[in-house]
Amino acid sequence: MHSFSPLLAKLVQSLCILPGVGQKSAQRMALTLLEKKPEKAKDLAVLIQESLENLGRCSVCRTITEYDTCPICTNANRDQHLLCVTQTPMDLISIEQGAQYNGLYFVLMGLLSPLDGVGPEDLGLEHLEARLKSGVIKELILAINPTIEGEATMHFLLALAKKYQVPTSRIAYGVPFGGELEYVDAHTLNHAFSSREKIGQ
Repeated sequence: MHSFSPLLAKLVQSLCILPGVGQKSAQRMALTLLEKKPEKAKDLAVLIQESLENLGRCSVCRTITEYDTCPICTNANRDQHLLCVTQTPMDLISIEQGAQYNGLYFVLMGLLSPLDGVGPEDLGLEHLEARLKSGVIKELILAINPTIEGEATMHFLLALAKKYQVPTSRIAYGVPFGGELEYVDAHTLNHAFSSREKIGQ
């Protein structure tokens, strides 16, 4: 494609950064936007720019939002004593869409990985510790992907919760080791939450 249009080739390569999008899919997307839906393509470009300029992290739970504090954190009807820790905003969305959970969240935006230079400060764990220290949280729920880094992160969080005597549970998994929450169906997520068990007691 590079021999036909270097600019088109750059657009295709840019689309390839999206999860699950390969070269062929990116080519179809690019040509569809340019040939069949140019107005939609312009709207998309404007929306992406607006999102980059206006979206940030919630000051309380760290999920992505255009507000200082996201609608979940400001919702007084949610259980203020339950705190669910997720790895990404996508995991939070999956739980909101698939599980009967009405507590609050804390989004790590990653996992502990010393080899990659990711430590507790990179995950905002000082903010999580402050919430645990406040005495408001009565249960910490760990909803983290069961990978090697995920397990290491959960052990760290368990020790942090023990420091403030906050009971900790992890959701039961109906997914294999190495699976990711965003691909889990609603039934499995509901089962995982209802079957969560205490750990480190």
